[in-house]
Amino acid sequence: MAGLLRRAVARFTEGDDEVASRELRDELESAGATAVTSCSRGEPVCVAGTLRTVTLRPRAGVPTLEAELYDGTGTVTLIWLGRRRIRGIECGRSLVARGRLTAHEGRPTIYNAAYELRPTVA
Repeated sequence: MAGLLRRAVARFTEGDDEVASRELRDELESAGATAVTSCSRGEPVCVAGTLRTVTLRPRAGVPTLEAELYDGTGTVTLIWLGRRRIRGIECGRSLVARGRLTAHEGRPTIYNAAYELRPTVA
């Protein structure tokens, strides 16, 4: 009961961005994923969140699909080499991604992540 009251009060006092971040963190826990800010470079990770951007960026003449995944605590860049498009990978889509965390241009990055599409958070 206290949890319901706390959530009701939070909805009246938090801004839209804060509510969305909290909902993403709740989704993260339910997916068994780790918060981006808690992940260590070089380690296999499981992250979950919502795609903020999806872009086609050719690298060295090779098509590369790049997406920014936001989990309520931070972002991780997902890069699929040799792909122009992946069905279901679009802005606003929720997903769980698994792979080895590295850094590209100073940002947390996972190359060729295995992923699971999830229902979009409403």
